[in-house]
Order: sequence, then structure tokens, then C-alpha cells
Amino acid sequence: MSALGVSSPLPLSDRTLRPVLLERARQYPVVTLTGPRQSGKTTLCRTAFPHLPWVSLEAPDVRAQALEDPRGLLRQYPDGALLDEVQRAPDLLSYLQDDVDRRADARGRWVLTGSHNLLLLRAVSQSLAGRAAVLNLLPLALEELPEPWTAGEHWTALAVIGGYPAPLHRGVPTATWLGDYVATYLDRDVRDVLRVGDLRSFERFVRLCAGRAGQLLNMSSLGADAGIAHGTAKAWLSVLEATFVTFTLQPWAANLTTREVRAPKLFFWDTGLLCWLLGVRHAADLSVHPLRGAVFENMVAVELMKQELHRGRRSPWWFYRDAKGLEIDFVAAHGTSLRGIEVKSGETLQQEWADGLRAWRERLHAHAREAEVAIVYGGETPGTARGVPARSWRSLASGPEGARGEAERG
Repeated sequence: MSALGVSSPLPLSDRTLRPVLLERARQYPVVTLTGPRQSGKTTLCRTAFPHLPWVSLEAPDVRAQALEDPRGLLRQYPDGALLDEVQRAPDLLSYLQDDVDRRADARGRWVLTGSHNLLLLRAVSQSLAGRAAVLNLLPLALEELPEPWTAGEHWTALAVIGGYPAPLHRGVPTATWLGDYVATYLDRDVRDVLRVGDLRSFERFVRLCAGRAGQLLNMSSLGADAGIAHGTAKAWLSVLEATFVTFTLQPWAANLTTREVRAPKLFFWDTGLLCWLLGVRHAADLSVHPLRGAVFENMVAVELMKQELHRGRRSPWWFYRDAKGLEIDFVAAHGTSLRGIEVKSGETLQQEWADGLRAWRERLHAHAREAEVAIVYGGETPGTARGVPARSWRSLASGPEGARGEAERG
């Protein structure tokens, strides 16, 4: 029985990213898959590449050999291998470069996974530039959950549970699993990435970040509230980003060199973790929580990101805010094509929700630019608000084309 009370199987190996992962392996000698711990990287890679030996660098003896005798370790696998959690021995990639260059025509011999984004990608870019494809696997997207899991659930229930496969698959209470996850994360990853001496202060910092989800990031204010220096706050936030806990969206403007609002917006990669950090344990609690709207905006943000990243594409998403207060929650720029999305957690469609989108569209039109606009809200049925299509949050479970189709039907 899953955390959602459904007994149907969870597709841990049949992820949206799987065909992209296999395609990249036919194109590159090395494929690198990064993402949060427990997002399903190992399960996906072991099922997608069953012919490759699995080598986990989490094992102390294997990690010791990777650090002390990297050539000897690689020599044991002449036909390649799946190197799991390779950030534990980043220097291994320099030796892997020699192996790849000796067999330049071989494709898909090496598959690397890692839970540290910035550190691992830096090692990949330095040692395996042009030889490695880099993909991201995030916690399960709504579109990856079987329909029986989502059909009868309110968005608040799905937000509290989040997308980490383990509690969904094993039936472990989400709050229990996330509590253990935070404790393990603080003890292992934070010490590995950055020497944080006071873990209690760091956990307080993480909780303060959760309280700012969906807001403009003011590093000075965040540091002051956490009782740490501005530079320390910046370094600690970089740890959260490097280990796939948080990410930021940058502001968009027609002239990207003269943005009126320069601060990014802060989001969490998993709403279950976000809710846990906010002290929210049940959907009923989220329904009346003062940050309900921020959690819903965060939920939409990560679903939009997953729709792109799980298809091997870079995210096109930004946000818009000008000095006069006009704000568009999400803006996508594809060349000269623009999309604007306004997000509202309410379940009753309000006509005034379209005002910001209409004003933004008119401003663009005055500069000979056009934009497709839509509202995503917490209700169940599509509709329109002053001519602007409004789609239910459930459209996010249909992928990018399904969501757009619902808006058009509305």
C-alpha cells in the first residue's frame, strides 16, 4: 500500500527520462545523471543498463580504491560500468578521460550518477568536456504517477507527500521518511560539500529558506534572520543548490541586460520536503496554512521544470516583475515566442486573476511582441477569465502538451 493508499505499482524504472537516457547513451561515451539523493537515479540506470556492472562509490572499500588507485579500479571494467555517486571521488573522472579517449568510438560504456550538482558538473566539464551527456533526474513528477494515485486526491495531499519514490513505494509515513532524510542529509552531504560546524544553525537556515519559498531572495535579510553573515548565507544556499534541495528562477525582461528587478525567486525541488520543513504534516493543515499559496506556486514551478528536464531539455522558465508591481509568476522564452503563466491556489476561478497577464500582454504588444498566456489554479475544471484560458492544476499531470490542450479546450 502506497502513501496515497493505492496498491497499484509505482513505475520506478519507467520514468519520463528513460528514453532520453538511452538515446544519449547511443550518442556519447559517457552519460552523467545527476539529481537529489533518493530520486531514483540508481534504480533507473540499473534497469536501463542491465549489462553494465554496478559500482557504488558509497561503499568504503570501493571509494578507497577510487581515491588511491583509480587506474586499477577502472581496469577491472574494460567494457565500462555504472559508477554510482561518483562525486565521492571526483578525481576519478580525470582518469576516466584517458580510458574514453583510447576508445573514442565506443558509446554508452560509462554511466555516472551523482547527488551533487555543481561539484560533479565542474569535474565533468573539466575532464569530460565533449565526451559526456549530462541529464537530471528529479523526484517523481505528477505525470509519472499512475492515474489511480492522483485521480481522487486534492493538490494539497500530493504537495505534502511530494515526489520522492521511497515513501510512495514502501508505504512509509511521509513525515517519518522526510525526517530521516533531513537528518541524513545534514549529517552526510552538508559535511561533504561544505564544512558546516554548527548543523543546528544550518537546519534553522534551511527552515528559514522554506519560509521564503516563492519569494524574491534577499540574502542579507535571510542571513540576518538566521544570525549568520551575508557571505555565510550565500555559501550555505550554494550547498542547498548543489545538493538539489533548492533552486532559483531568474527575472526576465525584454532587454535582459537591464532588468528592473534583479533578485531571483527561491524554490524547493520537492514540495513534500518543503511542507515538512514548514511543519505541515497533513493536507488539512496545508489547506489553512498562511503559505498555502507559496506551496502551490512551488508545486507548479517544479512540475514545469520537470516537464523540461525529464525530457533532456534545458528549462526555459523565468519570472517577471517590474518596479511598478506588475508580476507574472512564470515566463518561458523560446526564441521570439513567449508564454506567461499566473498561478493561484484558490479553487474558484476569479476574473481579476487575468488582469496582470492582460497588462503584460498589452505591454509586449506595444513593442511588437506576442505572448501566449494562461492561468493555473487550484480548481478542477478549465475555464476562462476575461478571455485568458485557465487550466486546472491536474493538467500538469498530462505533461506539457496535455496542459496546453486543456487550456485551449477551456
